[in-house]
Amino acid sequence: MISALDLFRIGLGPSSSHTVGPMRIAARFLQTLEDGGQFESIARVLVELQGSLALTGEGHGTPDACLMGLIGFQPETADPAEAHEAAAAVRASHRIALLGRREIAFDPATDLLLDFDHIPDLHPNGMVLTAFDAEGGEIARHEYFSTGGGFFSSRHQLEQPAPDDQVVHGPPVAWPFGSGAQLLEVCAESGLDIAGVMLANEAARRPEEETLAGLDMIADAMNQCIDSGLEREGLLPGALKVRRRARSIHQNLLSRPQDNQAETLMDWLNLYAMAVNEENASGGRVVTAPTNGAAGIVPSLLRQYCSEGRKAMPAKARRYLLTAAGIGLLYKQRASISGAEMGCQGEVGVACSMAAAGLAAVWGGTPEQVCAAAEIGMEHNLGLTCDPVGGLVQIPCIERNAIASVKAVNAAKLALHAGETPRVSLDQVIETMRQTGLDMSSKYKETSQGGLAINVVAC
Repeated sequence: MISALDLFRIGLGPSSSHTVGPMRIAARFLQTLEDGGQFESIARVLVELQGSLALTGEGHGTPDACLMGLIGFQPETADPAEAHEAAAAVRASHRIALLGRREIAFDPATDLLLDFDHIPDLHPNGMVLTAFDAEGGEIARHEYFSTGGGFFSSRHQLEQPAPDDQVVHGPPVAWPFGSGAQLLEVCAESGLDIAGVMLANEAARRPEEETLAGLDMIADAMNQCIDSGLEREGLLPGALKVRRRARSIHQNLLSRPQDNQAETLMDWLNLYAMAVNEENASGGRVVTAPTNGAAGIVPSLLRQYCSEGRKAMPAKARRYLLTAAGIGLLYKQRASISGAEMGCQGEVGVACSMAAAGLAAVWGGTPEQVCAAAEIGMEHNLGLTCDPVGGLVQIPCIERNAIASVKAVNAAKLALHAGETPRVSLDQVIETMRQTGLDMSSKYKETSQGGLAINVVAC
């Protein structure tokens, strides 16, 4: 069972699998060596990025994320400007302070390699780190996989799974569930809604007040990200020269206060999602929800339906986030939230499903209606490809979050208006997404080798 506070984590853009994951992996590698008493012997570190991490790594900021992780930055606490400055200093000096204290020579041209030819067998986001001593002898070589949403696993973990082919994560919980059907059974047995089940399960990890404080912090971070996106203008990084639009759209909406709120609802949802994803594309601080590439959808609905002005309403926001997390962990358990495995249906599609479920819960939906909203949200994102132009998380990613935010609201409405049991269950649509992702050509799964990425000139 995955914690809601693991599914929603604060990190740096533009990608949870290509930025947050590699940053955490690099730091973990060095920490493992320190725990084993080998850290002081390190004279060289070699980082090899494979699969999608190599093919779209430059556009996703993966090399710099690796440098940040080696220096010791953590995605949850790193100041974006400070972290990027530190990475730039390594490139200029060819020196790096491992975990901020052991300085060694490091030339990104030879010590940080993009292995375009190697597609890992266990997951397309592969990363190998090797440490050497002063004589060139190998101290350690570890292989990791960034599995989406900032999560990662080692080869050992994936090759030796627990019973039922699942990797063990976290302590036993009060109300375990591994499918939508089991979740509904748990709700019926316990008398709790989905948010209540999730909150009860979080108690296995920490006191309830800490969980609630963590959810409040996540809600605040989402709103702060929107606010930051609404204030900034100019061009986003990269060769595409994409101009930020959220600020101008916001000013235009504020200049039309007399407009009918129902008519401008779509504009506000679009605006909030774009503000977040423009921040993400610039390498700013965002909340993975459940990935960075899809980080604008859950916050968009949070701002519109669970906030007063810039401040989240705790009761609504907690119910919304807990419910969304309950749905999100089903996708993580039963399929994947990695664009490199599933295409964008596994990122934007999952975020749309999560947001629809959360909103249905806030609007008073039953657990059955909430699961129906989640199913509708995914059903109409099946087959969505991930083909970022220029390897940048900008086109079509920013507008795609806006479109999915509106779609999530409609999915919640349709579920609440339905008067009969859905013909398609949440479990069926998750399994369909998984099968579709496996069948999808690799060129449409975060490699920039197909779709818009080859039909749109990047520079």
